[in-house]
Amino acid sequence: MSTNALYTDLSEYYDLMCRDINYLAQSSAVHRLHRMLGNSSYYHLDLACGTGSHIRHFLDLGYQCSGLDLNQPMLELARARCPQAHFILQNMCHFTLDKQVDLITCFLYSVHYSGSINSLQQCIASVFQALTAGGLFVFNAVNKNTICNQSAVRHSTQLDNSHFVFESGWHYSGEGEQQALKLSIARTSADITQVWQDQHPMVAVSFAELQALLCPYFEVHILAHDYDKITPWDTAAGNALFACVKRGN
Repeated sequence: MSTNALYTDLSEYYDLMCRDINYLAQSSAVHRLHRMLGNSSYYHLDLACGTGSHIRHFLDLGYQCSGLDLNQPMLELARARCPQAHFILQNMCHFTLDKQVDLITCFLYSVHYSGSINSLQQCIASVFQALTAGGLFVFNAVNKNTICNQSAVRHSTQLDNSHFVFESGWHYSGEGEQQALKLSIARTSADITQVWQDQHPMVAVSFAELQALLCPYFEVHILAHDYDKITPWDTAAGNALFACVKRGN
């Protein structure tokens, strides 16, 4: 099954797959960062917005929100969840907006969907152009040099009469600019199990490389990947939260 096919065909199960994610805590943490580092306006864009779960919380926090995704079925679910928001079918690596925004987010390591260093550079440039003066870009990332290919995250849940098991993990060969996100979804119903497996090509980047890409455009703050408190990255952890303030005008 192709990369897009899994997300298109199983988009109705996306929220089940992400059930363990604390969207409120993540959105609230970024809101605190925006108040600390950003400007005083509340126009927000969420890149790779999926089904709009983060946007729902930003709307509740008083933001005027837009969401951008490459997957039309995801956007349809997002529109149903957040009718007050505006949604855009575009590629985050080279998107344009009619009006600049003050805060751009990209949650759930989705910045890695850029796929290559060149496309990641284009994404960063697009974000810079889309932000107002003093605007803030916040996203999380994984350091390619710390990836353990044997590590995976697994959880299960029930829907109607079916039992679902979701598993995901990073894989990096140790060289080059490509890593993979491996996904597995198993659904058991009436003692019959169906399994979908997929491998998403992602850009592999070290935090030093990522910071070098960002610095011409942004003042970069690398923070611990902790949505309960805002603390500096310890320089060793393989996951981090990047808070980037637009330079110049």
